Amino acid sequence: MAIDMHSHWRPPVIIDMLRARTEAPCITTEDGVEVMKTARGTTPVDGAFDDIEVRMKEMDECGITTAVLSTFGPYQWAERMPVDIGLPFLQAINDAYAEYATQYPGRIAFYASLPLADMDAAVAEFKRAMALEGCIGVILPGNAFVTREEAEKYAPLMEAANELKAMIMVHWNPRPQDEWPRVKPQNDNFSYRLGTLDMQASLSANMMTFCFTDFLDAYPDLTVHVHNLGGNMPYEIERLDHRNYMDSPDRPLPSTQLRRDNLIVDCNSFGARAIEAGVAVYGADKIVMGTDGTTFSADWTFKALDEARISDDDRQAILQGTAAKLLTPLTKLADQSAAQAAE
Repeated sequence: MAIDMHSHWRPPVIIDMLRARTEAPCITTEDGVEVMKTARGTTPVDGAFDDIEVRMKEMDECGITTAVLSTFGPYQWAERMPVDIGLPFLQAINDAYAEYATQYPGRIAFYASLPLADMDAAVAEFKRAMALEGCIGVILPGNAFVTREEAEKYAPLMEAANELKAMIMVHWNPRPQDEWPRVKPQNDNFSYRLGTLDMQASLSANMMTFCFTDFLDAYPDLTVHVHNLGGNMPYEIERLDHRNYMDSPDRPLPSTQLRRDNLIVDCNSFGARAIEAGVAVYGADKIVMGTDGTTFSADWTFKALDEARISDDDRQAILQGTAAKLLTPLTKLADQSAAQAAE
């Protein structure tokens, strides 16, 4: 059994709102077929959004007792829009998540989405969302934390999270003012360059801010969750130690600074060897399981954890133990022992 801390969602609650729009993203009709129109093209509406009953069935089949939903990247456009446009979409999405959490107690939790173009409105929606059933925190763009200087601009949200003892999922994504994507579609190997090389490098930069500055010291009561093993850090840490040894031997080794009480990573999309490296540098108690969206990569992740040369205790910590400790103060959890007995 497992708790899925990284499970994206394409929210059907906004379908009618998208139908009312006249410019992308919007839903329109082409050749008699309703399509979702975005800057990157069109997709038939049938299949462009998720269904909660289907997701629950997938979770049952995969052995996932609780999933923490967060809005899928291409549907986070509303976070970057002016508040008068984006906020109604975001509140509808957050309210829908809460309805799922109520409908399926203990099975669904969520990271809320916020109107990031206006910090006051973002803080207000954060506090409103945290009062909803199943909300454990918010999802924020990785571009906000690539350096300490940039991270300070999000201090009001960090302060709110600290006050609420909430979680923040830092996910590779742009802020409202950012040009995106950084890798252009005309480049060779666009998908690999953007979704792997750029993503992982950005997450490593986030970890540099969180681990190698004192930025998080002011926020001891929140928990930051960085996805995909915190970028390439498990493989870069020895290089960082070497540079430290050569350039500034009087400073603490970077490898001694990766563990923070309020920082976790998930192992989404990685294989057995990467998970082993992650356990070696962070400890299994700082790693949680993620699938990106249940069947999207659940089999891959479970196989990787099964094949990883780690202890059974470490494996169980990643699958459910660490997440359960984090989530229990924030939301209901399904009874995993009962779920296991029913198998």
